[in-house]
Amino acid sequence: MPDSINQFIRPVTCCVNDNGNLEIGGCDLVELAKQYGTPLYVIDEQTLRGVCCDYKRAFVSYPKVNMMYASKALCTMATTAIISSEGFGFDVVSAGEMYTVYKTGVDMSKVLFNGNNKSVDELLLALDLGVGRISVDNFLELSLLNELAKSRNKTADILLRITPGIECHTHEYIQTGHLDSKFGFDLTQIDEAVEFILESNLKLHGLHAHIGSQIFETKVYEDEVDILVKELARLQKKYSLKLDEINIGGGIGVKYTEADMPPSVYTAADLILKSLQTSIAKYGIEEPSVFLEPGRSIISTSGVTLYTIGSSKQVPNGKKYVAVDGGMSDNARPSMYRAEYTAVVANKPEEKSSQSVTIAGRFCESGDILIQNINLPEPEEGDILCVFNTGAYNYSMASNYNRVEKPAMVLVNNSQSDIIVCRETLDDLIGHDVIPDRLRTDV
Repeated sequence: MPDSINQFIRPVTCCVNDNGNLEIGGCDLVELAKQYGTPLYVIDEQTLRGVCCDYKRAFVSYPKVNMMYASKALCTMATTAIISSEGFGFDVVSAGEMYTVYKTGVDMSKVLFNGNNKSVDELLLALDLGVGRISVDNFLELSLLNELAKSRNKTADILLRITPGIECHTHEYIQTGHLDSKFGFDLTQIDEAVEFILESNLKLHGLHAHIGSQIFETKVYEDEVDILVKELARLQKKYSLKLDEINIGGGIGVKYTEADMPPSVYTAADLILKSLQTSIAKYGIEEPSVFLEPGRSIISTSGVTLYTIGSSKQVPNGKKYVAVDGGMSDNARPSMYRAEYTAVVANKPEEKSSQSVTIAGRFCESGDILIQNINLPEPEEGDILCVFNTGAYNYSMASNYNRVEKPAMVLVNNSQSDIIVCRETLDDLIGHDVIPDRLRTDV
């Protein structure tokens, strides 16, 4: 099977230019840092489009496959526009993500609304915007959505999200398919849910499961497909209910470090499609439509984050800490998951590594460490550090901790750079603050 972009650490356009600096999308990263400031998120359009093409080619033999980008990985109007232009639909998990794809001009019939505790306002927005599917997660939501659909004189098109009882070997916080999970109906609860749906303003199209994130062991998809197809066949036999959709989620891993060995999208697709045909034949049902929700593996490799190196500290007989002008507010993953990254100094990418250092963030937390024990050339104040594979979850999880402004984001392609998220200002930080009149000293 051929390699796919999710198996690369660096964007496909990454190279060293004639100035000796790292370049992505034909843009010198040192010059980008000067022009836009740091920290700076950079998205390579060619890499993003390339990984979308990997997925389309990998599943081309099964026409009933529908790609749904998992927006939680990174949701901006520019990236949404690119992914939509590649033929993808969208999995959204909040009113904010839903509104972003709507305002971008996405066909809302190609959107699925997912989540374990959707609010009334969010469900009403989904109904009003004509979202194609709502993945219902629990009995409260079934009842609530039924009442809301009646109030709008509509029939809500739904999937049932189930917990298939599959445990993949990934971080416990990003396992979502095992039995002890906050997500979805247990297999023993499906019949009760279906019996409610049959007497409601809800139309059930199929079943939805998601088994985790940053998955390297593709066999779990074989097990998941078999469980979903078996359930479709069982419900058809018991209730004469012909369901024709399964959503197997996403979760294919990416390569953050040389130690990571994620599967090729092509390898995963081959296993999924062979498993699907086997299960269809075993349980005697017609070919269902299959929905996939890749997120991280779509956007992660296209993104890098640029930082400016500042102070350093050598602990006697211990570590050398090198501080950058960002950290846990623009990349929470190391502190949350102990996530690991690969990085180089963008203004001297070919210089020999001279020592092992620890990259520390600027925030007032001892745990604000971006990278432990990385080999770099002698770091100097003003150097530009490029951290790879930061397209997924970094901006999505960004905060204003310590009242620090969120970084800008630029899109690069064919030697052109464009702002797609403006850098926050100090006035943005206080824009929603209100001082009650009784506390004011200037009145």
